[in-house]
Amino acid sequence: MVITENQISETLKDTSEFGPISLVIIQPTSFCNLDCDYCYLPDRHLQNRLSLDLVDPIFKSIFTSPFFRDNFSVCWHAGEPLTMPISFYKSAFQLIEEANKKYNKTDFCFNHSYQTNGTLINQGWCDFWQEYPVHIGVSIDGPAFLHDTHRKNRKGGNSHDLTMRGIRYLQKNNIPYNTISVITEESLNYPDEMFNFFAENEIYDLAFNMEETEGVNELTSLNGKKIEYRYIKFIERFWQLVTESKLPFIVREFEILISLIYSGNRLKNTDMNKPFMIVNYDYQGNFSTFDPELLSVKTEKYGDFIFGNVLTDTLESICETEKFKAIYQEMNKGVKLCSDNCNYFGICGGGAGSNKYWENGTFASTETQACRYRIKILTDVLVSAMEKSLNLSIT
Repeated sequence: MVITENQISETLKDTSEFGPISLVIIQPTSFCNLDCDYCYLPDRHLQNRLSLDLVDPIFKSIFTSPFFRDNFSVCWHAGEPLTMPISFYKSAFQLIEEANKKYNKTDFCFNHSYQTNGTLINQGWCDFWQEYPVHIGVSIDGPAFLHDTHRKNRKGGNSHDLTMRGIRYLQKNNIPYNTISVITEESLNYPDEMFNFFAENEIYDLAFNMEETEGVNELTSLNGKKIEYRYIKFIERFWQLVTESKLPFIVREFEILISLIYSGNRLKNTDMNKPFMIVNYDYQGNFSTFDPELLSVKTEKYGDFIFGNVLTDTLESICETEKFKAIYQEMNKGVKLCSDNCNYFGICGGGAGSNKYWENGTFASTETQACRYRIKILTDVLVSAMEKSLNLSIT
């Protein structure tokens, strides 16, 4: 059930409905060694760094929070995490283990992951990761002619070869990884080339992100009905290639929808619009919740989305602040609008607030281009394809 506006003030007094924490994003640095033209992050040219002195307070805030009620993942992200030295993470992981022993009074545990552009992966990183249960997400947009169109280094050079070198290190060392590809207008003509690239390089665990209007990226190449039609054809063809292949492909977008379709389960929210399912920490120890994409941005309407700092605030203490209440009320209003008006709500759960803000100017809104591409079109394509494969017809 979506919480009504009249119930919000009462809910804020009882935060048991929030969480549980499932994902913790930590920004070890704002800096990135690439300068991708569709990136949403500001300040990625600045070498701001997380102090090791903040590691214990960050994890104390997690382990002592009422929202800590399950296992969770720690993702090092929001800048290129591998621009920080291995020695930093050796020290950080040791401090995290000490904090776990001091503050974690439960049987719940956590694992580490990195979201990286892959260009700096070498044997030293793989040796370090062999010591810990880590999962690596690598950003690669497919074959070089697509990837290098947008993912340039800071001198304007190409990055594909270095990213592929990093993936080879992961494969050689049996480090678990997946890839994320940003779909741009250029991608839409090349489903076969993208599929063949992944198949030939034995990259089987894939995810697609849409190029979005978000943060400092104020334009997307995916605007317009003609582009949407090309996207439909791209998804139809990629689905066909994956399902006809005997290779062990896992495509995140396909897997999530298939699971919901076959199980009959439906979403009531997402981790990006329910407070404290995701907690985001920047390099200064400031924290936010909801979308990770909101952490480092500033807006005219809302200001920034920082709700507190680990040196002065607990996670639960910010629930009574006017800033949190105002944003949560508007976020929840948008979820209710989706619930009341959209036939895809059970697949979507009300969407991501960041998409609603950047596209519609407010969290209290409904359809976005992002949800059309990621939910509506994808659902229609997959349902139609499955009905056809089962010789079903809807009259």
